[in-house]
Amino acid sequence: MRRAIEQELAELARLATPLVLTNLGNMALSLVDIAIVGRLGASELAAAGLGNAIFFLLAVFGMGLMFGLDPLIAQAVGAGEHRTARRILWQGVWLAVAVTVPLSAIVIAIGEQLHRFDATPEVLSLTRTYLHARLPSLLPFLVLAASRAYLQALGRTRSLLIAVVVANVVNVPVAMGLSFGYAPLGVPAFGIAGAGYATAVATIVQLVIAAAPITVLDVPPGDGSLRAPDRVLLARAVRIGGAIAVQFLIEAGSFSLVTMLMTRFGTEVMGGHQVALSLVSTTFQIALGVGAATSVRVGHAIGRDDAVATRRAGLVGVASGTAIMTVGALVLLAIPEHLASLFTLEPAVIRTAVPLLFVAACFQLSDGAQTIAQGALRGAGDTFWPLVINLSGHYAVGLPLGIALAWGVLDLGAAGLWWGLSAGLTCVAIAMTVRFVRLSRRAIARV
Repeated sequence: MRRAIEQELAELARLATPLVLTNLGNMALSLVDIAIVGRLGASELAAAGLGNAIFFLLAVFGMGLMFGLDPLIAQAVGAGEHRTARRILWQGVWLAVAVTVPLSAIVIAIGEQLHRFDATPEVLSLTRTYLHARLPSLLPFLVLAASRAYLQALGRTRSLLIAVVVANVVNVPVAMGLSFGYAPLGVPAFGIAGAGYATAVATIVQLVIAAAPITVLDVPPGDGSLRAPDRVLLARAVRIGGAIAVQFLIEAGSFSLVTMLMTRFGTEVMGGHQVALSLVSTTFQIALGVGAATSVRVGHAIGRDDAVATRRAGLVGVASGTAIMTVGALVLLAIPEHLASLFTLEPAVIRTAVPLLFVAACFQLSDGAQTIAQGALRGAGDTFWPLVINLSGHYAVGLPLGIALAWGVLDLGAAGLWWGLSAGLTCVAIAMTVRFVRLSRRAIARV
């Protein structure tokens, strides 16, 4: 038993390490943009925070649809059905193209209704500009998510890591040049829009490099085109991914609603919230990478019809990922001022970020556990109950409690909203883990 656990840990580490590094690289793209925007001014930082909240809310819905490919591809690979896995990848590409149009239209529509938010006209105008600049990155972002699902199921994650490194190298000079201008080349200063345009350029570069190895990976011969739309597979991917997308939307929506509520506390608090959220999102990428690897390990075991390995893969993933998140919590507690100063030079913004980072450190373990448990359930194709759990945890516990703490008897302000988020994540983590423990007591059928 001990040897089997050690082997599982080794396999998990082999798969999760490049995925975690890739996620951190992706996060670095966003952090560079935020750091640059923070040097443009407090209004620009607040606008980037609001714009990111809105854009991410919709992009994460599309990403959830792409995550529906994870169990389908992983289980097909586990069963040795590599031709089916490639066909599912192409259904993901078609799905990405189809969903980009309505999501882009929604982003534009929200941009025209920003006057309904309680923020200064300057912040709202900058937010609209930033949203429009981010739109070109949506389609390559979704196609990249489909490619990731295929490559990680095959264990071919090297190109993902190389792609994100190159994207970061490209992003820094492009973001600086477009945001502040570069006179020798006649590049004008686009301000906050420059950071959005740079993200689109970096995402396209990342997709081209990451997906390149797919074109040289052979698949077994067979009848029918792998690239043609397959209504059966598309419907299956949408059924699984649709539930995941709503689930992601529920969780991301709670954070986005908190960001919108933060506008009531002023520009400096909005900036501090964005700084704290950026740092928390960085540590979250570790859990997300381990969760993706756990999803693959669970999917492979189900494809092999190995019930014992399925349970072991999920539980080892949750335990190891939670332990890793402890390190993130300690770092947030140890040097909060230094971390906040990486994103802004405004003393008032740093002061508002520090107490939020204390709350963030407290919910690191819960955030890690719930993310990885969701990955285990996703690998099993279990999507309905995670959706219910997220809805209950964030909207029946987290948001109501956060609002009560922020403006109720305790009047904790911004920190109260964050304590509500912490409570919601803790409830979700416990329920997700219990769900997987119960589900894995018996053999799980392929989706």
